[in-house]
Amino acid sequence: MSDIKAALLAQAIETPSWAYGNSGTRFKVFAQRGVPRDPYEKLADAAQVHAFTGAAPSVALHIPWDKVDDYADLAAHASNLGVRIGAINSNVFQDDDYMLGSVTSPDARVRRKATDHLLECVDVMDATGSDTLKLWFSDGTNYPGQDDIRSRQDRLAESLAEVYDRLGEHQRFLLEYKLFEPAFYTTDVPDWGTAYAHCVKLGPKAQVVVDTGHHAPGTNIEFIVAFLLREGKLGGFDFNSRFYADDDLMAGAADPFQLFRIMFEVIRGGGYTEDVAFMLDQCHNIEPKIAGQIRSVMNVQEATAKALLVDRAALAAAQSAGDVLGANGVFMDAYNTDVRPLLAEVRAEQGLDPDPMAAYARSGYFEKIAAERVGGAQAGWGA
Repeated sequence: MSDIKAALLAQAIETPSWAYGNSGTRFKVFAQRGVPRDPYEKLADAAQVHAFTGAAPSVALHIPWDKVDDYADLAAHASNLGVRIGAINSNVFQDDDYMLGSVTSPDARVRRKATDHLLECVDVMDATGSDTLKLWFSDGTNYPGQDDIRSRQDRLAESLAEVYDRLGEHQRFLLEYKLFEPAFYTTDVPDWGTAYAHCVKLGPKAQVVVDTGHHAPGTNIEFIVAFLLREGKLGGFDFNSRFYADDDLMAGAADPFQLFRIMFEVIRGGGYTEDVAFMLDQCHNIEPKIAGQIRSVMNVQEATAKALLVDRAALAAAQSAGDVLGANGVFMDAYNTDVRPLLAEVRAEQGLDPDPMAAYARSGYFEKIAAERVGGAQAGWGA
């Protein structure tokens, strides 16, 4: 049990800056009280998640949503709050020029603009000390014949190569894929195979990130995880939940068993290290922002604890013997274990309240920011 506790203490789950701002559906963004008005206030909120969970030491930024004049000062502010800047996320999907694509656009001027933004994000990495750039492209087409499918892959490869060459020695980029939306006929990076192929061609500093909401219903995500780990190309996760497509709901909310299965493959495949980033990618549209992040971190911790409890020796023996029900039973015994007392004990040993949600509610932090953050423009991603 001491080994399991040590593994849980080592877990780090990155929270996204955009989760603390206003968000909503494609039809409406819903404003809430106390929402941050700038990246500095976002970091302050993220620091609360880490303070109550002890497991969220880094914060992902999104450029230009989190653009500031002095990124070194922003990084210093994060450090003073007890957190650090994590992955830098690019944005080549919220500009009128990108209507027909960004790095895959048929217009060379637009492709140059998009690639220059990606290079700017590497500059932000340099200034903040970040080692990870996350790339997601909404590029694709809506109609047959709209553009040449192969040419768009050539344009994508050209841009990725330029960004790859710009990376520092200890920097990397993670290429994200998405099944569909907003492109509905072809999507230029629609699946893990496409992302994997581009990353393999580029080299070791290019890896794949798995967003758990970016798959067709019924997709075996843990198989993808196992394969990418086997090939040394799994760079990280964007954890969230979905009931239909890219819902970006709280991790573990829709299918906690799936999250458990994924974490088991991470642990079994040697991916439970600093080399695989555990990041949240969620938009809290109707639930409180900070509490939603705390609950999400706890959900990932619970899935991880259950995965660590799998009796690997008993599982291997049952598998070798062809004992189908026995092997499944080992799996289910771990999943059905109530790990909340274990996690409460781990938090107590860290000097934290065993119940982060209750402790945050008692802290009065929300009431404080709701009263203070009056006036100015609330942060959000627009719709």
